[in-house]
Amino acid sequence: MIKRRLLLTAAATSLGTASLTTRGHAEPEWPNKPLRFVVGFSAGSTPDLIARTIGDPLSQLLGQPVVVENKPGASGNIAADIVAKARDDHTVGVMINLNLTIARILNPTVAYDPRTDLAPICLVGTTPFLLAISAKWMGQKAGIDQLRTAGSKLNYGSVGIGSMAHLGMELLCAKLGIKPTHIPYPGNPQVLQALAANEIDVAFVPAGIAMQQVNGGKIGALAVASAKPSDLAPGVPTLSALGVKDVEIEGWVAVAVAATMAEPHRKKLETQVLKVLSSPEVRKQLTQQGWDVAALPSDALARRLEAETEMLSQIITAQNIHVN
Repeated sequence: MIKRRLLLTAAATSLGTASLTTRGHAEPEWPNKPLRFVVGFSAGSTPDLIARTIGDPLSQLLGQPVVVENKPGASGNIAADIVAKARDDHTVGVMINLNLTIARILNPTVAYDPRTDLAPICLVGTTPFLLAISAKWMGQKAGIDQLRTAGSKLNYGSVGIGSMAHLGMELLCAKLGIKPTHIPYPGNPQVLQALAANEIDVAFVPAGIAMQQVNGGKIGALAVASAKPSDLAPGVPTLSALGVKDVEIEGWVAVAVAATMAEPHRKKLETQVLKVLSSPEVRKQLTQQGWDVAALPSDALARRLEAETEMLSQIITAQNIHVN
């Protein structure tokens, strides 16, 4: 009897060891090679700076290098498609609103579907849009009523059709009952230059980027499109305070991966990125870059994506906006 028990014990131990070996082979430590951070904009852009700011401390936590790759084009959708189709569980996207919400609604030919092909990891930072006015309008001490009166005579700029700045201006114009002319530019620096040169009258520009020009007296700040005043634009009232309700437009950057990435890997990445965002040094760097640190986890970000997609879809439909 004793001999039989010893044999059974040995067999169980052998099976347990085999199971652990098999499981260890199937689930190696993650990450087990460098992480690839794919950014849909050029070096020096705000998503690029965010990727590099969080990438270095993240590599220390995970014990693997974080390599930033810039794949600019199509408002970040080229990079988002690369991330969506990645199957190595080591490719991570640093993306803007458009890439995770309305990319395919704006353009049905976009190769990936944000709702099914991407998994949100966390929201990194947000910035409210500042309603900036040109040097000409500063001299006239313009307000909302003056913009409403000027109506179709106005020109407004944005960083492109379907951008948050464009959709926000279309929403604002609908609220004011005006139809100004839209002039797209390659990026926010060009929009700011156009405002300072009186080439355009008004534009939504990220507050963290625009305030340097405002403080230098080159352009004016009329309002922020946020629910409450922003520390990024001290002293600037909200649109709601000026009587324009329900125009709340933010720029944001989030981390996302392919929906096929293994859930334990996604959760570990989320935990470590949130830990990075809790660092006072990282928060300071992001604030200096013009961001309010959000550090919103995946479940809360998923709810935000759903609500924002619905809101932006309504603007796109109402204003008949599309990208060919």
